Amino acid sequence: MDLLLLIHIILVVSLIVGAPQANAWGKEGHFMVCKIAEQYLTDKTLSAVSDLLPAAAEGDLASVCSWADQMRFRYRWASPLHYINTPGVCNFNYSRDCHNSNGEKDVCVAGAISNYTGQLQAYGDSSNGYNLTESLMFLAHFVGDIHQPLHVSFADDEGGNAIVVHWYRRKSNLHHVWDVSMIETAMKDYYNDDLSTMIEAIKMNITADKLNQWETCSGKLATCVNQYATESINLACEYAYKDVKQDSTLGDTYFFSRLPVVQERIAQGAVRLAKILNEIFDGSSVDTKLRLSSAARAIQI
Repeated sequence: MDLLLLIHIILVVSLIVGAPQANAWGKEGHFMVCKIAEQYLTDKTLSAVSDLLPAAAEGDLASVCSWADQMRFRYRWASPLHYINTPGVCNFNYSRDCHNSNGEKDVCVAGAISNYTGQLQAYGDSSNGYNLTESLMFLAHFVGDIHQPLHVSFADDEGGNAIVVHWYRRKSNLHHVWDVSMIETAMKDYYNDDLSTMIEAIKMNITADKLNQWETCSGKLATCVNQYATESINLACEYAYKDVKQDSTLGDTYFFSRLPVVQERIAQGAVRLAKILNEIFDGSSVDTKLRLSSAARAIQI
């Protein structure tokens, strides 16, 4: 079967069924990252993104933001590209930590972001030899992944997957709590199970000062990506792992203190994805003038 046809079929099914996936941020989290990012893209970037997206996406980057999870059964080589394992320490070192289980270098989410960014920079060159549609979908997903704190975490507990907990009364694991459960609980308790309402709430907290702060890093993409990974491992230690042990029951105290971290990391991932895409396709940064939400503009004044 032609690969593009296969991608089209998978996208159509996922758009119709809409079933949440317990990977990375979960389908809802990745959707929010990409949906918010779209609003900070320049017109030139939006045009390039629309040109690269599969027809089934109908120009909506958010609709394919979980594609990389849906393709894991086919692209098994890509599994290590979703995360970073550290040797039980609360810091990230690229040369030490960015490798797969066989020790192959650059095989981690930080390396993947740099790799697919480089591929997309060949946009417009018909001889580039890359599948830029896949490059775009991988990049959008991995920028979300690197902002989930437990995607930059400890090897010995598999990023919290091996830590069994109860989320209120439901048996789960720590990684799933951060991927899915906190977002689902927030949607149910605060947003009437309406994802668009949660997106608007997150956008309201993206001020002009935060935009500038989140965009800023000390130069090259690799440096920026290392910063994102460092932030995540720090948050994993300070919030995700803190006060959690095997068979812990996590309830209101954990939820209320950690949900703001989840929401801010989604917002940061969105702003930084927009920054990367704008730099690739338009040589610019986040479009703050045209696409700030009315709420954010009100805060800015």
